[in-house]
Amino acid sequence: MIGISKLYCGAVEASDPLRYGRKSDDLPSHLLQFSSDKKPVVVWNVTRRCNLKCVHCYSGSEDREYGDELTFDEGKALIDDLAAFGAPVILFSGGEPLIRRDILDLIRYAVERGRRAVLSTNGTLITESLARKLRELGLSYVGISLDGLEHVHDQFRGVSGTFARVMTAIRNCQAEGLKVGLRFTINRRNYREIPGIFDLVESARIPRICFYHLVYSGRGTDLINEDLDHAQTRAVVDLILDRTRQLHDKGMPVEVLTVDNHADGPYTYLRLLREDPRRAAEVLELLRMNEGNNSGRGIGCVSWDGAVHADQFWRHRSFGNVRQRPFSAIWTDPADEFLMKLKDKKNYVTGRCATCRWLSICGGNFRVRADAVHGDEWAPDPACYLTDDEIRRD
Repeated sequence: MIGISKLYCGAVEASDPLRYGRKSDDLPSHLLQFSSDKKPVVVWNVTRRCNLKCVHCYSGSEDREYGDELTFDEGKALIDDLAAFGAPVILFSGGEPLIRRDILDLIRYAVERGRRAVLSTNGTLITESLARKLRELGLSYVGISLDGLEHVHDQFRGVSGTFARVMTAIRNCQAEGLKVGLRFTINRRNYREIPGIFDLVESARIPRICFYHLVYSGRGTDLINEDLDHAQTRAVVDLILDRTRQLHDKGMPVEVLTVDNHADGPYTYLRLLREDPRRAAEVLELLRMNEGNNSGRGIGCVSWDGAVHADQFWRHRSFGNVRQRPFSAIWTDPADEFLMKLKDKKNYVTGRCATCRWLSICGGNFRVRADAVHGDEWAPDPACYLTDDEIRRD
């Protein structure tokens, strides 16, 4: 996760996370990516069922009963373990998490146990009443997926009228004072929508948006050939930087982030090095704190059936199941060779990644994409768009 507004627009200085000691439990949410202990933010896919048919769904969800979900008591045990382990955030996801009947009770319990509870949703089920209940529970944030304006988004989600329901959900959250933001997955079908999405963020006064680079997992593997090429990706990142700056210059400090391609960090630094060398030095220090990709270290995932993954995209590889062992025991097990390698992946990547000058900042980028394209999780990430000259060591 690269905080474009934090880095490029100076919304965060290198001294800011230092004031809190850089411990996950002590840092405010907007500084968590700069923690030193990297206690994992845990994505819990509480259900696989979903009421939409999204073409890029990493869990391959459908609107049907799957069974084998963790029970409420098993969920409470998971939350107890995550709280004791010090996981700062539990992100309730799916499928569509709001379909699960006891989701409000699970969120309530997480908040009672001192965790920051976050919801990742398609937004179609957030009525005025539900928004009020989510706010009363102490939910920290609602992230709603939006992959374009009306026509494109409805095509992406496979159900007409979805865009209108998302906009209603945003208004319902805002009316309750509940922080709400957008999640946009970039690909060739929708990257031209980005200017319109920025216009929407501005007009609707939406305080946060995350732009996700495409990851080849679940139904997302069907879109490998619809990922942007490197030139298109560079142009999109430049556009995101430009529009973020414009919002800040207008006095609208929207939090803008890019996710799942850590080449964005060095790319932002190199651009600032041309534009503002003093700020570039600050950004380089923040990027060192960030440490790049944290799959298997600073982020983890628990599936609907209790399987533990390095992140929500590693569906084909599990380290264990919370029904047999607590997450904390699985996550720290030195006997799991692959998990231990992921925690220090810089020592195992190959090819241009191994010799890249930005390796300690990027962290080797996204291993799932390397595995999907090359059949080798340590091969170079095919979505890295930095040139050979940009990554060459001096």
